[in-house]
Amino acid sequence: MSDLLILPMLFHILWVAMLYVLLTVMRAPKIWGIGARADGTNPFATLEPRVSANLSNQFEWPVLFYAICTLLIARPEPYQSSHLWFAWLFVFGRIIHSVVQIFTTNIRLRGLIFTINFVAVMCMWFVLGLSALN
Repeated sequence: MSDLLILPMLFHILWVAMLYVLLTVMRAPKIWGIGARADGTNPFATLEPRVSANLSNQFEWPVLFYAICTLLIARPEPYQSSHLWFAWLFVFGRIIHSVVQIFTTNIRLRGLIFTINFVAVMCMWFVLGLSALN
């Protein structure tokens, strides 16, 4: 079962890689002049800082996600199936968080989505803590 926990981790890594590609494409008009408007401006000037900020967010709270996943995989005892569910909830929440952060300015919605991510990871740690007490 420990192999299954690698899948949400891999999916998140692929999502982050896709954000890097998106950021590169959005910076191309400014850096290389590729895709710039006729007047030389960047058509992605509004979205590029949002993608950049979201990419930075992918290295903040997710650190605790990777820590718990690595710990669960390394333990000789099998992890709970709830860990896998929470891991997928976290990853899908990160994707929704990215979409909201990049394409809207709705801070409340973004905060709500972040809360889902936060709770998913905290639940993973909580379930591990409970199993360690038994």
